Amino acid sequence: MQGLVLAGGEGSRLRPLTLSVPKHLIPLAGRAMIEYPIGHLVEAGVVDVGVVVGYLGHLLREYLGDGSRLGARLRYVEQRERLGIAHAIHLAIEAGAVDGPFVVYLGDNILAGGVAKYVEKFREEEPDVYILLSKVKDPSRFGVAVLRDGRVVKLVEKPKEPVSDMAVVGVYMFRDPDLVEKAFRSLKPSWRGEYEVTDLIQWFIDNGHRVAYDVVDGWWKDVGTPESLLEALYLLLDSVGGRVEGEVSGEVVGRVVVERGAVVEGRVYGPAYLGRGVYVGRGAVVEQYASLEAGVRALSGAVSRSLVMDEAVLDLGRLRLVDSVVGRRSVVKCGRELHGEIRLAVSDFSRVEL
Repeated sequence: MQGLVLAGGEGSRLRPLTLSVPKHLIPLAGRAMIEYPIGHLVEAGVVDVGVVVGYLGHLLREYLGDGSRLGARLRYVEQRERLGIAHAIHLAIEAGAVDGPFVVYLGDNILAGGVAKYVEKFREEEPDVYILLSKVKDPSRFGVAVLRDGRVVKLVEKPKEPVSDMAVVGVYMFRDPDLVEKAFRSLKPSWRGEYEVTDLIQWFIDNGHRVAYDVVDGWWKDVGTPESLLEALYLLLDSVGGRVEGEVSGEVVGRVVVERGAVVEGRVYGPAYLGRGVYVGRGAVVEQYASLEAGVRALSGAVSRSLVMDEAVLDLGRLRLVDSVVGRRSVVKCGRELHGEIRLAVSDFSRVEL
């Protein structure tokens, strides 16, 4: 069993956060986003993993290396043009990154509990294609599956009219790469100019091949916007256990992770995450569902329900930063007597003075 993680997209809906970093390297509670799918594959016993890169791909290569740090053996495939998921899968097969049964995991998707049990079911039942589904409130944002008598009869990409509320999760498993290539050769670009994975799988349905499915029993998050990025963070923090390895002279209440080298002189209320080298000053409060990544300095004010990336500085005075994303090495500073809440989406190396 081999794996394929797709990480070639530009993350345009996450701008300005993705102007200087691919979205797959945005940190969430101490791990880059792409580490979650790779880690889930390794947990499922899938250690030979191809990574399809494109936009700022050199940064992904530098960060992940050969994958040994994550327990994987990584091989990179470049997608020069963003022509869709099916095209990325085709490139990986063409490059020899997969040559037997394989599982595709989108690099900006995260599933609660991983994929081990689904990979095991695929191994046991050996369908031609195996997909995962999740019930959603807004099917128009996803590819959806139409089910009839326990079978997948049709897949529709981002339907304008409601045909199903069962979204196709960003995990797909295929038994035979040669069949996938045969299916790909029959495809034409969609109205978006992309080769859609829903069309690829529809070929298997139309040609009488066995397409099996399962409904995921935990949460699933497709991270494409600042809002969904924060939602993924909240879900991840919901599952953390308290762990204090840094220095605490202030107050830590609830499930809080304080990594080695972090210093807490102020107050922290969990669930929250403080990365290596984080400093929380006496005048600062870190509230629920906040993640301060490595090297962040919170000098004053409060931060809640927010992601603050590596080495950013918060000097907020009496302000509360809420529902926000602050990029790496950015500075947010308040030099006046202001009260209340602020919401920001700030890219790397920015400076905000109030």
